[in-house]
Amino acid sequence: MRAMKLQICAGLLVVLLLIFTPVVHGASPAGHGDVQFPRPIESYGDDATHGVLGKLAGRAKAEPFNLLATTIFVCAIMHTFVAARFTKRAHEYEHLADDLPDLEKGNTHKHDRLLFRAQLFHFLGEVEAVFGIWLIPLAIAIVVFHGWDTFVNYASGTSFAEPVFVVVVMAIASSKPVLRFAEGALAQVARLGGGSVSAWWLSILTVGPILGSFITEPAAMTICALLLSQRFYELKPSMTLRYATLGLLFVNISVGGTLTHFAAPPVVIVAGKWGWGIAHMFEHFGWKAVVGIFVANAVYFFVFRKELLAMKAPPASGVMRQRRTPVGVTATHLLFIVWVVMTAHYPPLVVMGFLFFLAFVDATRSHQGPIRLRGPMLVGFFLAALVVHGRCQQWWIAPVLGSLPEWPLMIGATLLTAVNDNAAITYLASLVPGFTDQLKFAVMAGAVTGGGLTVIANAPNPAGQSILQHRFGENGVSPLKLFVAALIPTVIMGAAFMLLR
Repeated sequence: MRAMKLQICAGLLVVLLLIFTPVVHGASPAGHGDVQFPRPIESYGDDATHGVLGKLAGRAKAEPFNLLATTIFVCAIMHTFVAARFTKRAHEYEHLADDLPDLEKGNTHKHDRLLFRAQLFHFLGEVEAVFGIWLIPLAIAIVVFHGWDTFVNYASGTSFAEPVFVVVVMAIASSKPVLRFAEGALAQVARLGGGSVSAWWLSILTVGPILGSFITEPAAMTICALLLSQRFYELKPSMTLRYATLGLLFVNISVGGTLTHFAAPPVVIVAGKWGWGIAHMFEHFGWKAVVGIFVANAVYFFVFRKELLAMKAPPASGVMRQRRTPVGVTATHLLFIVWVVMTAHYPPLVVMGFLFFLAFVDATRSHQGPIRLRGPMLVGFFLAALVVHGRCQQWWIAPVLGSLPEWPLMIGATLLTAVNDNAAITYLASLVPGFTDQLKFAVMAGAVTGGGLTVIANAPNPAGQSILQHRFGENGVSPLKLFVAALIPTVIMGAAFMLLR
C-alpha cells in the first residue's frame, strides 16, 4: 500500500497540469516559453545597487515569481518540521479502521475511506516526499507565470545526475556482500576495544564517515546506518543517546567525505570549476575533518560514557553470522561502486552499470540478499525535487553569500545549509563572481559543517533517516531534536575548519 504514496503524488501532478495547461498555454504570448528560466542573475543589472536588501527588493519587483517560488520553498521546509504530525494522524485513521465494529466493517465504503485517509496522511508525513509534494504548486506557478513551454524546458533542462547516482550507489552499498565487507573492516577496529557496544559505536562513527571519502558519502551513510541499527539501536538506548548518535552520524558523514574530491556532493559539484583535486582537499579540509570527528566523538562518548559502557553486546547477529561471501563476489560489488563513482556525472552510464549489477546479483543469488529499492527510490525522489526547487532560489542565495566576508560567510553557509541542500549552496557560490580562495574555503567549510543539522542539509541524510527512523518511535525522527543533537558536533567541526590553519 505504500506504493500509493508515489502514485498519488504523480497522479495529482498530472491532473493539475492537464487542467491548467490548455488555459495558460492558450493565453501565453508567442515565444513566451522561450524566455530563459530561471532568470539569469546578470539580467537584473543591479551590480550598482548597494545592500543585499536593496538587490533582493529590486529582483522581487522585476520578477514577482521569485517571491512565490521562495514562499513555496519555505512552505516545503516548514512541512518537514511538522511531518511527524501527519504520520501520527495517519496512525489514528488506521486505528479507526481497525476498530470499526463488525457490523460497520461490512460497510466497505467507510472502511476504504479511512484507509485512504491513512495512506494520504502517511504520504504527507514522509519527509522524503515533502519536496516532491510541493513541486505541484511550483509547477502550477511556473505554468501560470511563464507558460507550459517554459515549464517543460525547465524540467527537461534540470540535471538529475546526482539523484540517479545516489539511488544506484545506495542500492549497491546496501547489498549483502558490501555490507559484510564494511562490517568486517569496522569489526577489526571494534576488536581493539574488545568488541563491546561502545567500541562498535566509536568504530562506526569514526571509521565509517572517513570511509565515505573513498566509497562516497551516500554509501558510507547507508552502511553506517545499517550497522548502527543492528549493533546499537537494537539494544534500545535512551532517546537522548539515540538522537545524539544520529546527530553525530549526520555531521560526521557530511565532513567525512572531504578527504577526496569525488565523494561529497557539495565538493563534487564545484571541484572541477575551482580546480580542487585530492591533494587540495586533504590539505585544506581532509585532515581537519578527521580531527573534528575524533573530538566530537570523544565529547559525546564522555557525556554518555556510563550508558555506553553499561550496554552489553548481543550474540553475533546480522550478516556476519551467514556463510562467508566469496572474495570475487565482494570485489565485483566494490568494482561496481567504483564504476558508479567514476561515471557519477553521466546518468546513462550509471544506469547501465546498475543493470549489469542486477544481472550479476541474479547470477550469484546464493551469496546475495534482496536488493531493496524503496529507500533509495524515496531518497532519489527527495533529491530530484530539491534540485528542481533549488534552481529557483538563486536570486536570493547568490547576493546573500556574495556580500559576506570570510567568517560571516562560513556561518551564513552553515545556516543556509540547514534549510537547503549543501550541494546547492556550493553550486550557487560557484556562480558568484570574484570569489577569492579564502571565500571559497569559507563557503565549503560552512556547507559541509552544517550538513548534519537537518535531514535536507546533506544528500545522504534522507538515506540514514529512512533506515533508522523506526528506531525513534511511532512518529519517527523529530527535526527539532535532531537539530539540537547536531549542534555541538557542528560547532566543533566549524572550529576545526576555521581555526586549524
